[in-house]
Amino acid sequence: MSSIRNTFIILFIFSLTLVSCSSGASLQTYFVDKQETKNFISQDIPLSMIKVDQSNFNEEQKEAYNSVSRLNFLGYKADESNMDSYHAEVETVKAILDQSKYKDLVEFNDKGTKVVVKYIGSDEDADEVVLFGSSKAMGFAVVRLLGNDMNPDKMVTLMHAMQNSDMDGSQIKDIMNFFN
Repeated sequence: MSSIRNTFIILFIFSLTLVSCSSGASLQTYFVDKQETKNFISQDIPLSMIKVDQSNFNEEQKEAYNSVSRLNFLGYKADESNMDSYHAEVETVKAILDQSKYKDLVEFNDKGTKVVVKYIGSDEDADEVVLFGSSKAMGFAVVRLLGNDMNPDKMVTLMHAMQNSDMDGSQIKDIMNFFN
């Protein structure tokens, strides 16, 4: 009887420790919770699967590109019938990204799409870089860049270089088709 009581006490303390360590919803939990939900698409993409022409990259951009090992993608497709749900999901993601652990990197609007880039880590070494883009016409996407020795400032220059580089989109065609 005493061993059952001790086991229960240990489990209770362990549970309290887990709960106290959690400071609200996490982006990773949000990805897991939504990955098989209606109107969502989720994919883990090793960077090695995406063929990008790096011939015009400078050394800083190549270093940033090589520091990323994989992408976690979560997308939500919006249409006239699910605008309330779309707005609720956008607010949920914004609330997660408003947590103090996420540092602002850049924010801009492009042709009706609002893009926010944040990161977790230090100014020299990001543990995770997050891109969040939303558009009422299409929906939203959250991309988590995961890797080693990612420098947030270099990631911004990499984003600009990627916009002008040739990329083989066949590896991500399912994602693109989802939004069409």
